[in-house]
Amino acid sequence: MTGEGLRRELGLLEVTVSGVGIILGAGIYALLGEAAALAGNAVWLAFGISAVMAACTGLSYAELSSMFPRAGAEYDYVRCGFGRRWAFVIGWLILATGVLSTATVSLGFGGYLFGATGIPVIAGGVILVAGITVLAIRGIRETALFAIAMTLIEAAGIVFVIIIGLPHIGSVDYLVMPNGFSGVFRAAALVFFAYMGFEEMVKLAEETRDPERTVPKAVILALAVAVALYMLVTVSAVSVLGWEALAASPAPFAEIAGAVLGEGAFTIIILVALVATANTALLLIVAASRLAYGMAEGGSLPAPLARVHPRFGTPWIAVLTAATLSAVFLFAGGIAYVANATNFALFLTFMVINATVIVLRRRMPETVRPFRVPGTVAGVPFVPVLGILFSFSLLAQLDLPVIGLGLLILAAGVVGAYIWERKG
Repeated sequence: MTGEGLRRELGLLEVTVSGVGIILGAGIYALLGEAAALAGNAVWLAFGISAVMAACTGLSYAELSSMFPRAGAEYDYVRCGFGRRWAFVIGWLILATGVLSTATVSLGFGGYLFGATGIPVIAGGVILVAGITVLAIRGIRETALFAIAMTLIEAAGIVFVIIIGLPHIGSVDYLVMPNGFSGVFRAAALVFFAYMGFEEMVKLAEETRDPERTVPKAVILALAVAVALYMLVTVSAVSVLGWEALAASPAPFAEIAGAVLGEGAFTIIILVALVATANTALLLIVAASRLAYGMAEGGSLPAPLARVHPRFGTPWIAVLTAATLSAVFLFAGGIAYVANATNFALFLTFMVINATVIVLRRRMPETVRPFRVPGTVAGVPFVPVLGILFSFSLLAQLDLPVIGLGLLILAAGVVGAYIWERKG
């Protein structure tokens, strides 16, 4: 028995803000310095390239979420397109992505907390994971309200950095690329993680009112807001500090504010960054637990993961499981390594998701699609084709140790698919 279903309490505002909250905190506050080290002053271009690539796959998610508004998200989409075995593998990869992403953002939180208090980075990450676990179990309405408040704060922090950087616009050469265009493209592969969030939003479908229309709109709106803020703030950041100082700082936003306005501004931005990364980690845990819930409901994961708390209406065992695994991965290494391991699973999943849109256009042409990816060539939607090509090109930019870890995660999913199929 799984208990009663999830509660539909979210509208367009809550889902959109949740998406913006995941996207903003996951990227700029955690990875700007790492990206600047690769792309130099052209870090803005890396974010722009990633934005185009993310938009292609985001549109595919919008179409599929309008067809299958379920918490299982990718698992349900791929099951309809390619069957249950592939669905398990993709669900497994997305669960791994959620766990690794939470660890990545929690390490970012730990870095800012260390700058403010001296608490070790990993210890700070563990404290965060424990706190967000309690809130995620408490209820989706409470989580959404918290996310709205925190997202407003983190967006204000980004707008603040944009504003203080305006007088410095034009002070540097924005095309300086210390590692050439290959460095910019490698940075784009890294900061693709910064746009992660639209694929997490769709997992809120079973807690959203009128999800067939609400979720696709929210995906597009959240991506649009994130792209605009990212492009503006990266130009502002390099204008104030230059890429060398950004690359050397564990807390780049705080460095920017401190350089312009002094120590008081440094402290304020540290606090905003803590809010941003905490908010993102919370929403990632929520999304990962909903996918686990959906897969358990579909019979592809142990039934206890589909249990809903009788008082709070949340999949509490799934939340605890995702949070525990995320805490373990805090010990895996540096933030860039964990983020890129996340990206391997993400790029591979996005290739399959885009392929699912193409396949379902042929297999299920009569199925109602409240949102439809625009543009076709010879009956084939070309945006998902671009999404496949972009995802493959980004995957090829990853280092061999990262690819090795990603292949291990993939192999575990394949083995799990065969084992679970035999049990079923």
